[in-house]
Amino acid sequence: MKPLGASPVQADLADSETVCRFAADLDRVWPEGVAQGEARLGISVSGGPDSCALLLLASAALPGRIAAATVDHGLREGSAGEARFVADLCESIGVEHAVLPVTVAAGNVQAQARAARYRALADWAGQYGIAALATAHHADDQAETLLLRLNRASGVAGLAGVRERRLAPDSDLLLLRPLLGWRRAELESVVAVAGLAAVADPSNLDDRFDRVRLRKALAGADWLDRLALAQSASHLADADEALEWAARREWHEAVRPQPFGLVYRPSAPRAVVLRVMARIIREIGVEGVRGGQVARLFDSLESGAPASIGTLVVRPEREGWAFSKAPVKQRN
Repeated sequence: MKPLGASPVQADLADSETVCRFAADLDRVWPEGVAQGEARLGISVSGGPDSCALLLLASAALPGRIAAATVDHGLREGSAGEARFVADLCESIGVEHAVLPVTVAAGNVQAQARAARYRALADWAGQYGIAALATAHHADDQAETLLLRLNRASGVAGLAGVRERRLAPDSDLLLLRPLLGWRRAELESVVAVAGLAAVADPSNLDDRFDRVRLRKALAGADWLDRLALAQSASHLADADEALEWAARREWHEAVRPQPFGLVYRPSAPRAVVLRVMARIIREIGVEGVRGGQVARLFDSLESGAPASIGTLVVRPEREGWAFSKAPVKQRN
């Protein structure tokens, strides 16, 4: 797969309204980097239309200051060819490119692939002096995720949209999403104008996936405003951040160590208490406890009854709720 006509398009893009719009969005989320004439921006490019559009826009907005990387998870036949496509595209527009092969651990494949991807990108950025990493998440992604999680009765943390600016998971690398105000169709148009046939992920047509079924349903719901839904996801992210702030304060004011665990005297609203309880459970070292289990644990404790989840034991006491691990039974 060879990209077609990218270099002339780059010359045309330099003065286009589309690139000016993107440059303004990038300046809003990364003002210190845009202002620094030498700071380099990394672009995560899979080869799909969204990330290819991001690559074209960024290289036009910040010529000579872009590097790109493609993570090859090796999970799908053809992934190596897709990485070569991105390499050819980058070569044609004068952007440095790296292919980052990763191995995905067993278990939750999507979660493991995401973790492996960000580890590889953070290592690459550190090695090559990349100041920030941009990904191509856009308004339709936000809207679809919000609706999917509403359908699963998610709480605020689950409904919160991705942020325009944050640190990449488990790293100090700044992660940017400058396209959250863009629609998928707008990005596809950028790629079409460039004369590119971007990579088509077959999973995007597979009805076994909830997101694919939702996307097809939304195609006929023209009364739904995707940008408004994406903005709601952003508001929920603000609310999630506020709850996290309150939970940290509650932790410092109401959680105390005891000989065999932690004791908590709650004084905050339920949503904050649940977050503190989840943190206590992690601190004690009990793994795999889900949000619904924490909520049921809260209800039991509110009624004055002791409760347990796996090896976690919680008892209402005069000083508060005492959290500890059940003692390990000795085998004869």
